[in-house]
Amino acid sequence: MSLAWNVLVGNGISFIAGIFLIISYCVNDVKKAYKYQFLNAFILAISSVFFFSWTGVVTMLIAASRNIFVYYDKLTKYLTVFFLLITVVLGIYVNNLGLVGLLPVLAIIEITLCNYYLKEIKSIKIGFIVNSTIYILYFLAIFDISSVAMESLTALIGLVSLIQLIRNE
Repeated sequence: MSLAWNVLVGNGISFIAGIFLIISYCVNDVKKAYKYQFLNAFILAISSVFFFSWTGVVTMLIAASRNIFVYYDKLTKYLTVFFLLITVVLGIYVNNLGLVGLLPVLAIIEITLCNYYLKEIKSIKIGFIVNSTIYILYFLAIFDISSVAMESLTALIGLVSLIQLIRNE
């Protein structure tokens, strides 16, 4: 496949992943949010293959796995440390993009810590927004324009959702 074809296919798959990300930001139920975060991460792992981003593939599969534990409320301290360590070790090992390739590692570390420590929906939404910001930079660097658009839209929707949640309290 040509590079142009890979970018096109990767962007299409990333668009689908972005839909699940947007849904995860709109729901006000923690369990549902992590179900959609799982789907987003798993589909982004597939799209990362088309961008030749092996760090993206590995970190998204780690994120998807971690989200299963979060969904079932089984993310213990030890599993959190495990996911952090495996993210750093494998993320650095497969990194083929230099500093850019470290952005998914940083994003997974940030959201894993949020997964463990944050339990209420407001703070979780803030963690999601910070995570989107890191990914926007990463996706820009690998030319995943679909994900840049979806992450930007998602961050904006998440911000609006957060503001509405605060106003409703």
